Parts: sequence; C-alpha cells; structure tokens
Amino acid sequence: MAPTLTSNSFLLTTAPHSRTSLKHHRPTVFAKKAATFSPFAKISDDSSEGGGNSSPFRFDFGKLPDVKSLVPVVSNPSQGLSFGQRRKDTGTVFVAGATGQLGIRIAQTLLREGFSVRAGVPDLAAAQELARLAVSYKIISNDESKRLNAVASTFSDAESIAKAIGNASKVVVTIGSAEDGPSAQVTASDALQVIEAAQLAKVSHVAIVYDDSSSVTSTYNVLDGITSFFNNLFAKSQPLTITEFLENVVKTDVSYTLIKTKLTEDFLPESSYNVVVSAEGSAGSNDYKVSRSKIASLVADVFSNTAVAENKVVEVFADPSAPLKAVDELFSAIPEDGRRKAYAEALAKAQAEEEAAREAAKKPEKKVKKVEQEEAPATSLSAETAGESVENFLNKAKGLTSGISWENLSSQLKSAVQMPEEEPKVQLATVGGQAKARSLPSFKAVLKSPARKSPPSKSKVVSKPKGKVPEPQKESRKVFGGLFKQETIYIDDD
Repeated sequence: MAPTLTSNSFLLTTAPHSRTSLKHHRPTVFAKKAATFSPFAKISDDSSEGGGNSSPFRFDFGKLPDVKSLVPVVSNPSQGLSFGQRRKDTGTVFVAGATGQLGIRIAQTLLREGFSVRAGVPDLAAAQELARLAVSYKIISNDESKRLNAVASTFSDAESIAKAIGNASKVVVTIGSAEDGPSAQVTASDALQVIEAAQLAKVSHVAIVYDDSSSVTSTYNVLDGITSFFNNLFAKSQPLTITEFLENVVKTDVSYTLIKTKLTEDFLPESSYNVVVSAEGSAGSNDYKVSRSKIASLVADVFSNTAVAENKVVEVFADPSAPLKAVDELFSAIPEDGRRKAYAEALAKAQAEEEAAREAAKKPEKKVKKVEQEEAPATSLSAETAGESVENFLNKAKGLTSGISWENLSSQLKSAVQMPEEEPKVQLATVGGQAKARSLPSFKAVLKSPARKSPPSKSKVVSKPKGKVPEPQKESRKVFGGLFKQETIYIDDD
C-alpha cells in the first residue's frame, strides 16, 4: 500500500543527500498523459524535462524547509469529510497515545509484524524527531519507517480522533499513567473518547489495555494523598471506573478486547516469563507482572486474529513455568463477555415494554371510536322517534284546545285579577254566645283613674296558681279557587 500524506501528518523518510552541483533548487513536476499513480520519488541527476521517466509524477523537494508547504491549506477540514466512507485498510492500526510508555512499544511491534501504523501523537514535530532518531539508531528499519504515519491527535473530543484514525480498521489505546506522551496519564474517560471515535470511523476492532498497577501504586506520601484528594474534589467530573467504562463500551457497536494486567519494565526478570491469559476475576494478587514488550506482542497477535478475541475481557499475568502458546490457544478457552448480551436483552425488553405501553394507550381510543360508531345509528333513531312524539303531542294539544273559548277564559282571568282583596271576616259561630250578647244592656263607657297600689307588705303573699286559659281553635280554608282565605275561630261560652 502506498503511504499517504496529509496536512496534519508526516511520512517518515531518511534525510535526502545534499547536492552541491545545484545552486538553486525549486520543485519541479513532471507528468505523463495517462498512467497509474505511483509513489513519490526523487528524480535522478540526469533526468530532464521530457525524458523517459518511469513514474508519471516526480517531485524534487530540494532543500524545502517543510514538506507540508506543498499541501493546500483547507479552511474548514470538517467539510467534505464523512466518517466511514473512506475505504478501510485491514492492515492499518491506529495507536492512540503512541508516544506513551506502552504505546510506543505497541507501534514498534506492529511495524515488525507487518502492519501499517497511524501513530496518534500530541506533538507532531517532537514525534517526527523521535522517529528519525529511531531510524538512525536502527530501532526501526527503513521499510518499517515507510509504514509509519504520525498524525496529530489528542484525547479532547471524539470527532478529532476519528479524523486521525483515517483509513485504519483497528485501534488500540492504553489506560494508565505515562501513556499520553512521556508523563501524562490516559484515564478511562479519555479511552472512552477513543471508543466513540472508533464507532464514528466505523472501526472493526478496538483493543484496550488497562494497567491495573497504576491504580494500586502508593508512595506512602501524605502530600501525595492530600493532592489527590483536592484534585478529585475540584475536578469538573469524576473519572470513570473500569466497570463504568465497560458499561459504556457495550453500548457501542464496536468489537472490543479488554486486557487487564499489571505492567512492569522490560529489563526486569518478568520480561522473560511467558504470559497466561485467564478469564475476568480469576487472576490473583500474587501473580507476576507482565513486561510492556510482552503485552505489545499480545496486542499484535490479537490484531492478527481478532475473531478469537472478539468481545472478551481477560486478565493477563506472567508465569515462569507457563509454556509458550499461540493466541488461538490463549483466547479460545475464554468465554465471551456477557455485558453486551445483557445490555442487548435489557434494551430489547425496554423497547417491548414501551411498545406494549403504546398499544395499551391506543386501545381506549379504539374502544371510544367503536362505541361512537355503534351509538351513531341509535342516536339518529332516537332523534327521529323524539321528533315523531313531539308532533303527536302537538296534534293532541290542538285537539284538546279546539273546544275552549279563549275569549271567555281571558275575561274570567281578568275579573279574578281585578277583584280587591278582602280581609277574612271573623264569625261567632256559638249560638248561646250570640243570644247572651243580645240580652245584655248597653252602658256608656266610663273611664276610671287607676288606683294607687299600696306597698307590698313584708308578709308573704301566697299567689294562687292561675288556671290555663284555653286557646281558641282556628280553622282556615281557601275559597274562590285559592284567591281568598277564610278563617273561623271557635270560642266556648265560658
């Protein structure tokens, strides 16, 4: 595969030989009318314009200070970039944090295994200088340097990381101290940004290495404890735990392999021990740590056969008596991580419950519509029946009122209303009382002055109890159809 050149990347090559014969160097482009595109190459000294060149495009960079000056500057690089539409290369791996303690070893091992590497680095100029030193000291060969492409990438946001991933089909990231550059830490939250970027870029597989030794290391320094306490207290957000990180990973569509281990230096005796891959939770506290070079080799083996390690969480430790095994033997006995399956089942259950709730909400509406449709004919029928009954009632009323003289009725009502109201007269209905009243002689009324009352004596006056005076009985009845009221009072002779 031909190496690519982008505005935010560089292709590592050896330094060109100086030419003393040419005083003024300027870039020259030679092209043929039609031919297949071949990689960039330097023209020879005897080449001339119009000569028989084997490649259609040839650049003479001369002593240009920066190759990137030939690349056009894009004002808005996000326009025209669509994640996932770029053809993926199964042999290209993006290493997030390639200048970290483990990241640089993973990149070196992948190059030795024949992979092309897109190395995500925070400082492009420093990474370029480091790569040239690696070539000079034969840490990587010239052929390996041609497959190394460094790109500027940080853990700031998922979109920028997705652009840096480019055509890589696989991604690796390490969670631990000194993995973001020479000293900075890569947290679980940073690694989650890489996972989200991998989903945007439609990456087929992601390998995550979790260094558990950084979480348990203690300096037994009081000041370090106080500093850590206040850093967590005033942090904008609390860092994710590895459990919370996995819960977010299973929500994506990216295949993953999580390797939990405790890293150590390559010069320690553990670097000669073979690794043991076990299921999650089976490793012990007294297990040997694993050297970084061993874990880098394991990651390269996983990318060589991702199917055997797909969606698995493993714990890796070193064992001096363990035999050397291939990656198929190491991962074939490990069961698949059940978190993604449990999440899928929970999601399907929640969707089914939501759909059932929608159907339940639609049933009352259907019943109301059905009742309205059934009641519509009955309502029209009752309306017709009511109309017929009203017509019959009016016809009967006309028949009843046909024999009534409205003039006589109005005159009777008028005379009844104009009659003055009379107070009811009291009649003495007792015959004996009437006869006694006639026989009494007539007397003139005589006014008598009231006699002075003598002061009451001190002697006790016994008053006789008075008899009860019977109340007169009254009888009332209505006359003239209730227009008048007649009241009769009965009085005894005594």
